Amino acid sequence: MAEEKKLGEGTLRRVFNRHYQLLSCFNYERQMSTGYCYTMLPALRELYKDDEEGLNQAVKRHLEFFNCATSTSPFIIGLSCAMEEENANNPGEYDSSSITSVKAALMGPLAGIGDSFFWGTFRVIGAGVGAPMAVAGNVFGPIFYALLNVIPSEVVRRWGFKIGYAGGGKFLERVSADGTLDRLTEAARIMGLVVIGAMIPSMVVLSLGATIDINGAQVVLQDIIDQICPCLLPALLTLGCYKLLKRGASGTAVMFGLLALGVILAALGLV
Repeated sequence: MAEEKKLGEGTLRRVFNRHYQLLSCFNYERQMSTGYCYTMLPALRELYKDDEEGLNQAVKRHLEFFNCATSTSPFIIGLSCAMEEENANNPGEYDSSSITSVKAALMGPLAGIGDSFFWGTFRVIGAGVGAPMAVAGNVFGPIFYALLNVIPSEVVRRWGFKIGYAGGGKFLERVSADGTLDRLTEAARIMGLVVIGAMIPSMVVLSLGATIDINGAQVVLQDIIDQICPCLLPALLTLGCYKLLKRGASGTAVMFGLLALGVILAALGLV
């Protein structure tokens, strides 16, 4: 009987270290496919070192379309390593197309989790807390932002790669079946929206400097608005921009519109 092929710890370590370069070669036809194949090469070379045709097929397999959040991609990479082991140990019997199918099936849900948590939650919270500290001259502002982005991401990357290699398919099937996956994604989305909403008063500045005469007394218009609802104008401005973007307006057009609005209001003496 042929000796069972098993990836060594050193090979798995090299695969994991290479995943940090997933976005080093990006194209709009196959997205992160080149980076994914580069990440898998140490494993493929060890598994198919005596099978040139098998190596060629594996390289082509991992050059197919791939696009996912980098923080959650190690789960798929670990699973790919485990499936490639099965394929190398059972040539001609194992359905190698299932490797590509599983990658395609996992890209969407894991991209949603990665983007919700790391782009829509941790990054926003880090910026919301760290940016005001940095503006105030506190050196811990950028440090806090970096740590809040790096530490959770690094934990998920390493943990995801390990469980992916050890049998991630069963894990993902279980959390999908009991609804945990959907609840985690929805919770992350809600948290991100709450944090973004809380950032409006501190990050969006719009204050009217105009005054009105009431029985000879000069009353600042902004004071009246603040009595009705504090930070009402920044909220309305943000909602207006959001509405324009939802209707298809480009971000560049909205940005130049805000610049023009600022110039006009300043020229009229309203701000």
